[in-house]
Amino acid sequence: MVNRSDINYFGAGPAPLPTAVLERASQALLNYQDKGLGLCEISHRSPEANAILADTKQALTTLLDIPDDYEILFLQSGGTGEFSATVYNLVSIWVEKKRAKIAEEVGDNKEEVLKRLRKVVDEELKLDYLVTGSWSLKASQEAARLIGAKHINVAVDARKANDGKFGVIPSEDQWSLTPRSSAGGPAFVYFCDNETVDGIEFPSFPHSLEGDDAPLVCADMSSNFISRKVDVRKYAVIFGGAQKNIGNTGIAIVIMRKSLLPPHSTPASPDLLRELGLSVGPIVLDYPTIAKNNSLYNTLPIFDVWVAGQVMNGLVDLYGTKRIGGQEEISDEKARLIYEALEKHSDVYRVVPDKSVRSRMNICFRVHGGDAEKEKAFLAGAEKKGLVGLKGHRSVGGIRASNYNAVSLDGTKLLVSYIEEYAKTT
Repeated sequence: MVNRSDINYFGAGPAPLPTAVLERASQALLNYQDKGLGLCEISHRSPEANAILADTKQALTTLLDIPDDYEILFLQSGGTGEFSATVYNLVSIWVEKKRAKIAEEVGDNKEEVLKRLRKVVDEELKLDYLVTGSWSLKASQEAARLIGAKHINVAVDARKANDGKFGVIPSEDQWSLTPRSSAGGPAFVYFCDNETVDGIEFPSFPHSLEGDDAPLVCADMSSNFISRKVDVRKYAVIFGGAQKNIGNTGIAIVIMRKSLLPPHSTPASPDLLRELGLSVGPIVLDYPTIAKNNSLYNTLPIFDVWVAGQVMNGLVDLYGTKRIGGQEEISDEKARLIYEALEKHSDVYRVVPDKSVRSRMNICFRVHGGDAEKEKAFLAGAEKKGLVGLKGHRSVGGIRASNYNAVSLDGTKLLVSYIEEYAKTT
């Protein structure tokens, strides 16, 4: 029989969870707070469910020092659903702002307002995407599918600087962001902070977007959420799927400025969007609706929220006043150990991404130049030592060590020892 303690799991997601959280979860599934009902059975509108929501929000707020003027939402869409949600919600806000400005100029002449608005949408609506890996590429493709490719500005396609493959982030002087003007700028700028498939992570917030109030900056942080400090104020919207560092599969978490919600911002009406030929989003992805209903517009999987809360509260208790900075230190150390071992044996291993953008979370490398049989041997040898989940994404192959928060420092050291051992014996 294989025990949980015998395995160190480096899979990219669903990812490992702290054993203590799973042990508490097993009890909560059977009998939550001695109520005779399991956590998956209680009403999502019960006092217990509301307490779980409040507790999880508070844990995340504490870890990331989220300001009061930000809202936290829980949705069932996953990160992929948020590719669509950001488009639906932020384009709608952009359109309404343009409509209101035109209405100020022409008064109550609805036909003239619509005529001018059509022209503005046709000529000025742009969404800027920084395509640095597989997930930001998918996000840009979804945006093009929803509102048309003419409105999508791929401000950077990193493949063009790397022989058709992802692995670098071009310098910012090579980006072609939509020009800012007195009339405004793009509806938003989108980037993926950490590319799970390709092992690429932005080392810091892009300098080009510092202090830029014109765009609404959205960031997919699915695979590096709660692994390092984040200056939340720099973002209009942050989102991430839970199944990497935060919890189990089932929810996405959105952190967004309250200024994007009513009464501060008003989305365009569905009728107007249809008249303009733009998509109307499903209500389960509508941020104002979700916020108004405390994430309970539809039946939220409270168990998934509870697990996320348990994980985050564990970090709050562990690191105290260091908050997420404590976890960042551990994450950095684990990544350093693995990369140093790989670089030490550069005749055997090749790290895929450029050193300047290597992910701390998803460490992608090839064995003997990508020799298929030798990579299979590497994986087989690792599994014998209880080091599992190391196979690279099917689209790129190779080896990928997803070094998420629940992977212990000791587990990382075991992987490093195997990397050293394999290199010396191959």
